[in-house]
Amino acid sequence: MTGGNSFGHEQHPWIGHAVEDIASKGRGRLMAVVCESVLNHERWVRLAYIRPASGIEWSTAVGNISLAP
Repeated sequence: MTGGNSFGHEQHPWIGHAVEDIASKGRGRLMAVVCESVLNHERWVRLAYIRPASGIEWSTAVGNISLAP
């Protein structure tokens, strides 16, 4: 984890910007990038949290996001 804090949040230049989740084709504002443990701390993943106009956030792998056109 780089440039983060004790809660796993990481800095990302797109936070607050409109992004697209290429996996789901969903669009929204990038709210956070978080490094979270899975498989009982055996593996760590970087997740992007996206909030669309509906307000119901979802997460996707950071590698799945791009800036929305």
